[in-house]
Amino acid sequence: MTDLTRTDAVRRHDPAVRGFASDNYAGVHPEVLAAIALANGGHQIAYGEDDYTAHLQDVFRRHFGETAEAYPVFNGTGANVVALQSLLPRWGAVVCAESAHIHVDEGGAPEKMGGIKLLTVPTPDGKLTPELLDQQAWGFGDEHRAQPLAVSITQSTELGTLYTADEIRAITEHAHQLGMLVHVDGSRLANAAASLGQPLRAFTADVGVDVLSFGGTKNGLLFGEVVVVLNPEGVRNIKYLRKTSMQLASKMRFVSVQFEALLSGDLYLRNAGHANAMAGRLEAAVRKIDGVEVVRPAQANAVFAILPREVSERLQKRYRFYFWNEHTGEVRWMCAFDTTEADIDAFAEAIAEEMGRA
Repeated sequence: MTDLTRTDAVRRHDPAVRGFASDNYAGVHPEVLAAIALANGGHQIAYGEDDYTAHLQDVFRRHFGETAEAYPVFNGTGANVVALQSLLPRWGAVVCAESAHIHVDEGGAPEKMGGIKLLTVPTPDGKLTPELLDQQAWGFGDEHRAQPLAVSITQSTELGTLYTADEIRAITEHAHQLGMLVHVDGSRLANAAASLGQPLRAFTADVGVDVLSFGGTKNGLLFGEVVVVLNPEGVRNIKYLRKTSMQLASKMRFVSVQFEALLSGDLYLRNAGHANAMAGRLEAAVRKIDGVEVVRPAQANAVFAILPREVSERLQKRYRFYFWNEHTGEVRWMCAFDTTEADIDAFAEAIAEEMGRA
C-alpha cells in the first residue's frame, strides 16, 4: 500500500545562503504559500473560470479602478509580450528606453514571439520623457517605417530609478496626443508604490496608462504576473493573445490566489518596502567604503556601483551578483523581501575586506 505522506524529496540548498543578484533568487513568502495551500483540494473549473480568479477582479479594481481587468499569466516576459501585442496592429512599433527590460533582457521575445518592432531611445537614467519619446515618435503614415503606436516605460526602471506620477502623466498625455497607447512594465511596481508612498493607481490608472504588467514573482510569489487592462476601449483581445502566447494557465486558481494574498491586505507594501529599505541600508554602507562609487541613488530595491573589476570578481566567489556594464565595471546589487539587516551588514563587510586587498 502506498504511503501518501511519504516523500523522497530532500533539501538541496542551504537556506541561510543569500545573494544579491536578483530578487527572483528569493523564495516564497509564507503567507503566499499558505494561500496556495488554501486554494488546494477539490475541483475548480480550469483556465480562469475558477472562484479565485473571479474574486481577483475585485481585488485589482480596488487598486486600479472600476474599469480594470486582470489577466493572470505565467511570467513577466509573457505579460509584456501579451500586453504590447494588445496595443498594436501588425505594422505597429513600441518606443522604449534603450535600457528597457523588453529590449535588453527578454531574449528578443517581443520581436520573435510578438512580431513587435522596438524603437529604442538612449536615456541617462532609464526614464523616457516626452522630448525623448519624440526621437522615435515620427514617420506616422509612412508605409516604409514601422509605425510608433505605443510606448513602454518601466516602473521602477532597469536602472533602479522611479517615475513620479507627474512624469508619467506627461508621457501619457503626449503619447495620446500622437495617437499612441502607453504600457507600463511593472515587474517592480510594488517597490515603486512603497518608495513613492502612493497607491498603485496614482501613477498608473489615474495618469492615463492604458495597460500594465503587474509583477509578483520578484515580490514574494512562487510564480505568476498579471496583465492589467486599464483602458478597455483601447486595449483589446487579451484573452486570445494570452492563449496564443502560451500564457493561459490551466490551474489558474494557484496564480490568482497568490495575488489575492499579495494585494488583499498590505503584503505587497510590506515586502517591497522592506526590500527597498535593505537597498537603502546597503547604499549607505558602501558609500562609506573608499574606492566604491555608487552610480545613482537607490530609489527602489537596487544598488548600482562601480569598483575595481578584480574586487568584484573575488567578491562574486562569496556572494552572487551580476555585472551590469562590462565596459565600466558597474555592478548591480538587488535586495529582496527576505533580505535581512544581517545579510546587508555581512555583505558590506565583505566588500570592505575585498577593497582592502585591492
